[in-house]
This record gives sequence, C-alpha cells and structure tokens, in this order.
Amino acid sequence: MKILKSTLISGLSALALAACSGSDTSDTVATDTEVVQDDAMISDGTQATTDKNIVALAQGNPQASTLVTAVTAAGLAETLSGSGPFTLFAPSNAAFAKVDKATLDGLLKPESKAKLAALLKYHVVAGNVKAADLAKLIADGNGTAAVTTLNGGTLKARMNGDKIVLTDAKGGKSTVTSADMAASNGTVHMVDTVVMP
Repeated sequence: MKILKSTLISGLSALALAACSGSDTSDTVATDTEVVQDDAMISDGTQATTDKNIVALAQGNPQASTLVTAVTAAGLAETLSGSGPFTLFAPSNAAFAKVDKATLDGLLKPESKAKLAALLKYHVVAGNVKAADLAKLIADGNGTAAVTTLNGGTLKARMNGDKIVLTDAKGGKSTVTSADMAASNGTVHMVDTVVMP
C-alpha cells in the first residue's frame, strides 16, 4: 500500500500535510491485498471524489455485502449517507467471517439493533482521514495514534511496515488492506478484522 497524499479536512486535528510526490490515488474497490489505482486527479494533485456516498460505495463492493446488511440492520444507512465527512474502517466479508456465526447472527436480529449500531460506530471516525493523515499522526505520536470513534471509543493506529494496523479496546488487531477509497462524504478503508469496542 502506498501512503497517499491528502489534507485532513476535519475531525482528528487541524493538520496540514506536506505533499508526497509521486503518490498514487485510489477511489475504486480493491481486493483484500491490493489497492486498485485510478487516475481521478484534479489540477492541484488531490484526488477527485466520487458522487457515491459511503453507503453507495459499500453497496457497489461485493466484498462489503455483510457490512451493508449490518449497516441496514443497525439503522445507520441514513447517517453514513449524510454529509459527514466520515472515515469508515470497513470490515470485508472475510473480516465478518472471522466473527462467531452465532454472535453475528445475534447482532443482526432486530432486538440487537443498538448493540450492532455501537459496534459499527466503532468503525467510524469523524472527518475525512486518509492513509497519509493516519501515517502522519502515527509518526507524530512516536509510533502510535489514538483516534476517537463515533461511539466514543478509541482505536490505536500503528504502522507495521507499510500497513496501518488498528488495535481495538480488547487488544484485537485489524489491518487496513485497501486504503483511501473516496466517497462524496468521506473515505473508506477496508480492514481484515472486525474491531471490538
């Protein structure tokens, strides 16, 4: 994964990043191990955004069908379709497959709506946070950055080589496998494990 150039618009901090020359951009859905590159650049070198919001972007990604089901069951589709901006650490279908089937099925039941919503909000950060923003925060934090999620919890971000790894409240780890998918209301990063508050 190449660390991508961007400026943190809002959310974690009022941080302005220096440009990284020669970086590539991504605004399309990628496999679990690669970033699909796109030439969607505008004149100042920043990535053009798509007209699809975060939910629409997820709906168009076959690797995110379980996430779409969960977002709908939790009643969060309207929120994540709003103006934002939001950054979603989106668990892939393979990530949800790591969750015990009985637990996942229980979370998708109507009586578990609040619990499911809290879990999904733990994957969302206010602001448009690109991979380069996280890498800068990690470097500034001497190897660790704490980000506050929409459910009020904290995720710790670290670098493992050129990959960003998130550590949840229970010590579980999730790796960003596909970064900087641009939506009209934020950014989506695919992750390989569901993080637990």
